Amino acid sequence: MNHYPLWKNLLIVVVLALGIFYALPNIYGRSEVVQTSAIKDQVVDETLIAIISDKLKAGNLSDFESSIEKDTVITKFSSIEEQFKGKEILDGLSGYKSALNLKPNVPEWLSDAGGKAMNLGLDLKGGVYFLIEVDMEEALAIKFNQLRGDSIRILSKAKISKKSLKWVNDRLVIKFKSEELADRAFEKLRKQINEVGFKRREVDGMEALVGTIRDKAISDIKIKAIEQNITTIRSRVNEYGVAEPIVQKQGAERIIVQLPGVQDSSEIKETLASVATLEYRAVDMSPNHNALAIQQSGKPAPLGYKMYMHEDGYPILLSKRVIVSGDQLVDASASTDQNGRPSVSVRLNKVGAKRMLDFTRENEGNNMAVVFKDREFIGKDPETKKNLYKPRELVISNATINGVFSGRFETTGNFTTKFTTKLALQLRSGALSAPIEIVREKTIGPSLGKDNIDKGFKSVMIGFVLVLLFMLIYYRMFGVVANIALMFNVVLIVAVLSMFGATLTLPGIAGIVLTVGMAVDANVLIFERIKEELALGNTPQGSIKAGYDKALSTIADANITTFIAAIVLFAFGTGPIKGFAVTLSIGIMTSMFTAIMVTRAIVNKIYGSKTKLKSLSI
Repeated sequence: MNHYPLWKNLLIVVVLALGIFYALPNIYGRSEVVQTSAIKDQVVDETLIAIISDKLKAGNLSDFESSIEKDTVITKFSSIEEQFKGKEILDGLSGYKSALNLKPNVPEWLSDAGGKAMNLGLDLKGGVYFLIEVDMEEALAIKFNQLRGDSIRILSKAKISKKSLKWVNDRLVIKFKSEELADRAFEKLRKQINEVGFKRREVDGMEALVGTIRDKAISDIKIKAIEQNITTIRSRVNEYGVAEPIVQKQGAERIIVQLPGVQDSSEIKETLASVATLEYRAVDMSPNHNALAIQQSGKPAPLGYKMYMHEDGYPILLSKRVIVSGDQLVDASASTDQNGRPSVSVRLNKVGAKRMLDFTRENEGNNMAVVFKDREFIGKDPETKKNLYKPRELVISNATINGVFSGRFETTGNFTTKFTTKLALQLRSGALSAPIEIVREKTIGPSLGKDNIDKGFKSVMIGFVLVLLFMLIYYRMFGVVANIALMFNVVLIVAVLSMFGATLTLPGIAGIVLTVGMAVDANVLIFERIKEELALGNTPQGSIKAGYDKALSTIADANITTFIAAIVLFAFGTGPIKGFAVTLSIGIMTSMFTAIMVTRAIVNKIYGSKTKLKSLSI
């Protein structure tokens, strides 16, 4: 009566075997390590290991072990105290960065077979936490400026003259001398600029088009600003060499960055918040315009141009129209030109390549300048306490266009190798679509993280042991079965977290503790139903079958509603709440498997073959 088919028993064995295998890496613990990686183009090899070894020994440290992993030297220490002392010593290495971390001691044979330990969150591992706010007003301003430039380009290409074109109170107002010009412009702009809705109007007695940016476009701009900044920040963190970083969205305008193992936040803050990027602009080649004379006279720049300063100290007139900007760069690397001078090799996306091709084809022999854009900290706002910055724009290259090119080319100037390496890194990681502000920052030390791990482990073990004792005393043999399934349940939770690279946090541990209670709750329902069937005079075999069959719907209802709640917590929660929701949802799925299928398989093996069974140990 109570037998599983062979395929079902094999399925259970395979799942449990895989669970044990993928959970196994977590029993080997973690070692305190210092990661040493190159800042620029320094070499990471055996010579660096020898230098590190000599420095540590000179600092009276002897119990350590160094190895190279993915262009990073990993130095293991026997204690947190020695780890801290080792980092202080290695911070003195010129051209290299050192970061504290905890490294799983997974054996090589297990790692080669795909086994890996769970990722630990910041509260368990120690590190730096940043809450970053994206400047959405600036994101919209950048888009408005781009739309203005696109409108000018479209009208110029169609040879439609305009009287004026400017944003007025979030509306793009374009004035024309005649109704015929306004009609032609309306047809061109309406088809090519989807983000703005244009209408014919009369403004100041002149024919005009008034464009209003669409609500969906504004929403898309904000979403893109967050998404692009997340991508850029993640790239910059990866360039920094942080292991297992977490970069995720919080709300509509904020980003959370967690960097396990990092204890010195000053340098990485500068890297994350940097808005450095490049703009390629046409140089004013008119013989009638003398930039130095215009600057000295105090007169405004000619229409369509803007005054910039070259890094060598002289003024230069550049077109207001941007040919290509930093957000159209796909890749950048430090290199040297044909004359052996340091340069930056650039690769553009399709949009940028098309614009560069069109421009160089029409302007061969003229000059094109490269503007380096950044911002400079000037203090804090006394009311909002926010950091205040002023934009910094400097022309770093003014070169003649000697040929037609598009997606791949070199940017040259009075560069040093150090500058090109740094600039290439910034461009390679991408430009921020809008400035960011670090509104909150905290550092959690490794010792506190280790203490959290110990306390979390104790809480799980105490709850686990108490549940085991209750089930063993109250349900006897069936309690033993439930306890075996419960142990497999915890193993499967750990295995799933390890397999999918989920991050375990303190709230995640709380989710595991809750899951332990919920898992035996399902067995309690089944066992109590079996007791009721026995009391009603049903046979032991019939009671087992009825107990599992009739309790299933109740167990499913309870777990499905809890699973829905976990999904909602994950969708709308942030940080710790997400961690709790992840382990809770995983625990619900594994407990359904172990509490129903695994316990039923064990009970079948114990009682299923006994045809003359008279009683049950329950």
